[in-house]
Amino acid sequence: MDQAARRLLIDRYRNGVSAVKDALAGVTEEELDRRTDDVWSSRMVVHHLADSETNSYVRLRQLLAQDDARLQGYDEAEFARTLHYDRPIETSLAVFEAVRASSGELLEDLSEDDWSRAGTHSESGRYSVEDWLTIYADHAEAHADQITRARAGRP
Repeated sequence: MDQAARRLLIDRYRNGVSAVKDALAGVTEEELDRRTDDVWSSRMVVHHLADSETNSYVRLRQLLAQDDARLQGYDEAEFARTLHYDRPIETSLAVFEAVRASSGELLEDLSEDDWSRAGTHSESGRYSVEDWLTIYADHAEAHADQITRARAGRP
């Protein structure tokens, strides 16, 4: 991946928080809990984003700091079932924002050697820093769209 492609993905990654906050602007409690065809409500999506982002935070650092890092997958549905995804969203939204900001800063300082680092993901095999960025660059925006659809009662 060239520097221009990376730059676009980093910018998209960094703008993900704004996309989620925009999707949540003026949200009511009823809208937070509304579900359509998606399994998760907007409330649950916010908690998922915090959990996913903290996992991604650790994965990025493992890839950079450990030779041949071993990255463990996790059961997102089990997290939703057991981690009380019915609670208020403010803290999870703050976690999502802070962790993403920290990783965004780190991405700005990576060298070409850093970008070439890779490990092994327990579910998907070889997993590089570039793979990480490609996956997480779109993650928040995809969920922002899910929040917008759920609020509007659209599948």
